[in-house]
Amino acid sequence: MASQPIHYENCEDALSCIQGELLEALLQPQEDCYPWNPAEPEAEAYFAELERGFSLCDWQEEEVESASLAFFDQLHQCWASPMLPATETLITSLSKRFATLPQEWLEAIANRARQAFSTNLSLADQLVMCVESLLPNWAEDDLLVLARPWAYAMRGNSEQAVAETTGVPQPRDWAALSQVEQVRLSLAVAHSALAQLKDDTNDLESS
Repeated sequence: MASQPIHYENCEDALSCIQGELLEALLQPQEDCYPWNPAEPEAEAYFAELERGFSLCDWQEEEVESASLAFFDQLHQCWASPMLPATETLITSLSKRFATLPQEWLEAIANRARQAFSTNLSLADQLVMCVESLLPNWAEDDLLVLARPWAYAMRGNSEQAVAETTGVPQPRDWAALSQVEQVRLSLAVAHSALAQLKDDTNDLESS
């Protein structure tokens, strides 16, 4: 099969080529074919050979987790709804409102917000999904408790009122905040990101 990308003039050409490549793969000698049925005895040796060529023994656990999150974030971007605004636009908006947060946190929350927005999770679960990878030392139940007031805010309550009752700190040096204050501020960013995605999507649907 050709390994180099080919540009086609139209979809019919691309479909014809894909069909031809699939037929070529199916007609290959049996020993060169991918074992379509993993239950066959020959499949075990095939997969064992593949695993020998890919080992994570030299990787740190943090590296595997970080690489996995990056991979699935990028994969999700490929399937994200085209109605959602670009991640860069969302990050820019969040940066203006929450300049005290580290840029990598804003980017991570923006990326996760796009994923959470496309799910059928509750509002509180969506908020937790936005921040939990940044807060590995926090239990999900504890994050849900802190997220619930923001979930109520997304149902129509005043964001200012919720910010006052949840104790979101006034903008100051991120490093000077306590762990609880950092969690609350992170949830505030997640709330703002999800709210913007909702507003922008509603605007696109009504236009």
